[in-house]
Amino acid sequence: MALVPCQVLRVAILLSYCSILCNYKAIEMPSHKTYGGSWKFLTFIDLVIQAVFFGICVLTDLSSLLTRGSGNQEQERQLKKLISLRDWILAVLAFPVGIFVVAVFWIIYAYDREMIYPKLLDNFIPGWLNHGMIPRRATARLYKHTTVLPFILIEMRTSHHEYPSRSSGLTAICTFSVGYIL
Repeated sequence: MALVPCQVLRVAILLSYCSILCNYKAIEMPSHKTYGGSWKFLTFIDLVIQAVFFGICVLTDLSSLLTRGSGNQEQERQLKKLISLRDWILAVLAFPVGIFVVAVFWIIYAYDREMIYPKLLDNFIPGWLNHGMIPRRATARLYKHTTVLPFILIEMRTSHHEYPSRSSGLTAICTFSVGYIL
């Protein structure tokens, strides 16, 4: 079985998220040294969720490439479990948290930039981390607050996903929300 473009895209997205996470953790910011560190920011948690999700997508793709046609029932059963985990993470965490972060960030940013992303942060977060290789502009430098949306929409459009029941999905996202607030 040959690689298809969506599988190659998943690898590229995973590498993108991993490089952002590694470089984000290397930044010396005063808020990283306070209680909770980076984990108090929903943006950082979303970045971790997206990296884990796309890591599971890549693992699922590799597993399906290696197990298709082998006839091993145990491998097929394990692959189905991995696919259901991937679909659950998309439906319960990756999509809702990702869309929430993008929407809330940009709404608050449009209302008052200083309230959510003060200009002081420009001294700590380099432009390439927030926006890649495009020149610095105040509204275009916020890479991690924007790329989640197209990546997750592309994933939803290019792959078939089975979603959990509404009650179990709502229970899981509410549990995540309460855990974050606590």
